[in-house]
Amino acid sequence: MHADDLTFLRHAADLSRRGMETGAGGPFGAVLVLDGQVVGEGWNRVTSSNDPTAHAEVVAIRDACARLHRFDLRGAVLYASCEPCPMCLAASLWARVDRIIYANTRDEAAAIGFDDALLYAQVALPPSARIVPCQHAPLPEARAVFQAWTDKADRIPY
Repeated sequence: MHADDLTFLRHAADLSRRGMETGAGGPFGAVLVLDGQVVGEGWNRVTSSNDPTAHAEVVAIRDACARLHRFDLRGAVLYASCEPCPMCLAASLWARVDRIIYANTRDEAAAIGFDDALLYAQVALPPSARIVPCQHAPLPEARAVFQAWTDKADRIPY
């Protein structure tokens, strides 16, 4: 851990408390730091925004990307008040953050009613075996769009 890690982690915990106490959502906060500066902040806003994806980490990633005018957060560290759920972990990977540091564990979250075990288990299953079955239905029109992307000279890879 770096010297400032605990400072930024405390900031994430403060955001989690602020969001919880104002009724924004569950007790989760997150901060994105780049070059020693906070570039994104978020707290859980699921219930206040009626958005199941408005987890603290996703909100912080969206905030950082908007502030920096880029979708790639290489070089950034995500500080979260709790271990990221599978969705937030995936968002962090897509954003290309360098490190994630978290305070509470997924087991501690489960103990207060935020259990992600089902999500972790579902991701590992074949699509057809999930509780929301996923069926592959190949479609030439969809494949053609993938080919058009491959051929697109000005595409922006990510």
